[in-house]
Amino acid sequence: MEIVNATGRRKTSVARVYVTPGKGEIKVNARDLKEYFLSEIHQTLVKQPLVALKAENQYDVTVNVEGGGIKGQAEAVRLGIARALVSVNAENKPVLRKEGFVTRDSRMVERKKYGRRKARRRFQFSKR
Repeated sequence: MEIVNATGRRKTSVARVYVTPGKGEIKVNARDLKEYFLSEIHQTLVKQPLVALKAENQYDVTVNVEGGGIKGQAEAVRLGIARALVSVNAENKPVLRKEGFVTRDSRMVERKKYGRRKARRRFQFSKR
């Protein structure tokens, strides 16, 4: 098996994921996973697809991620890893689909409209 790549997106974050056979190293933006995602919650979020397939120590994962915040980036990386694992072996898809890792979360920030303070918030009305 050679390098398999996939893209994961969430909010405004985009993660380009490269999966190769290896011993379980995860590099994010040329840094170790624990160094990039300091929170334990975000680290487990990223590892979820590998844990679901019991393949934590079978693949090395390299990720380039940009845009958005830490949570959005972690979820984008999770989707990218899940898609890459499906590319590696199509039999992985039902397991990952059941856990909800293959579905793209399409929720985005609603744009600000003119004449409003935010997307939907109006300016304060003054009768006098």
